[in-house]
Amino acid sequence: MSTQLIDPFRRRIDYVRISVTDRCDLRCSYCMPVGFTDYEEPKDWLTFDEIERVVKAFAALGVGNIRLTGGEPLLRKDLPLLVSRLSQVQGINDISLSTNATQLERHALALKSAGLNRLNVSMDSLNPQRFSEICGRDALPQVLNGLQAAKDAGLSPIKINAVFMHDTPSHEVDDLVDYCIKNQFVLRLIEVMPVGDTGRKVGSSDLQATKLHLQSKFGLVESIERGPGPAKYLISADGKFKIGFITPMSQHFCESCNRVRLSVDGTLYLCLGQNEKSELRPLLRQGASQEKLMDAIKSAIKMKPERHEFNESPQKIIRIMARTGG
Repeated sequence: MSTQLIDPFRRRIDYVRISVTDRCDLRCSYCMPVGFTDYEEPKDWLTFDEIERVVKAFAALGVGNIRLTGGEPLLRKDLPLLVSRLSQVQGINDISLSTNATQLERHALALKSAGLNRLNVSMDSLNPQRFSEICGRDALPQVLNGLQAAKDAGLSPIKINAVFMHDTPSHEVDDLVDYCIKNQFVLRLIEVMPVGDTGRKVGSSDLQATKLHLQSKFGLVESIERGPGPAKYLISADGKFKIGFITPMSQHFCESCNRVRLSVDGTLYLCLGQNEKSELRPLLRQGASQEKLMDAIKSAIKMKPERHEFNESPQKIIRIMARTGG
């Protein structure tokens, strides 16, 4: 049996993003509409036992990297317990978490103790007013406290993910750079994607001019290091600060895509910007063997498309980002 997942375009799939909830306590303008209530019923969420089964199947097929996402994953009760269980799965060597950090202050130490390796925190601005406008809630103090708690707990690296919009002021980006340099965090800027009506309403963005500005102002140079993800990095002369640019709109990176996404209801999405998917929950609840589960995953990978079509067909993806799983 093959111990690697290879898609039709000879890309090795070794990274799975797993949504543990589609609920969120923020309403970011590019993600979830105000008043949204079309959540999955809890009875349809994958249980921790079912998530562990899926992770074991992926691990047996050569996947070593798992990221827990949402919605806001820390709204799922007992999340550190799931981290602990997944950290013991043979073949899984990296467990990370994407969070908005509103709940992080009280969970950071437990997550570290459970075996969490890395942390990504969404924070689009350090300006309280703009933060509230983007996220729909005055929660910046909780986010900053959560980040401090994560740092104190020893989680590292901590990456700050900031969605860059067409009206993002350059001085706010500079402020984020200064904050990350001070705290030894990695900053990553992300172009808005037309996922759902919310993503399209925000409008497109292009990071190329901002990259040149930051390169000049902070004396950054191109990094030869490439991580497993889509970001391309600049690094400071002393090597102590890195900033990544995730550019699905201006410079797509689909040729090196190594990931798939599992939603909270057990739907395996093969591409953030396409509709190909495979339903794993029915197999899990019908008591399918681990071999059948692995066969279903391998069959799904054969459907993975070559690339998204965000520029050519921006109206294509109607589901919101939180439903896909980040």
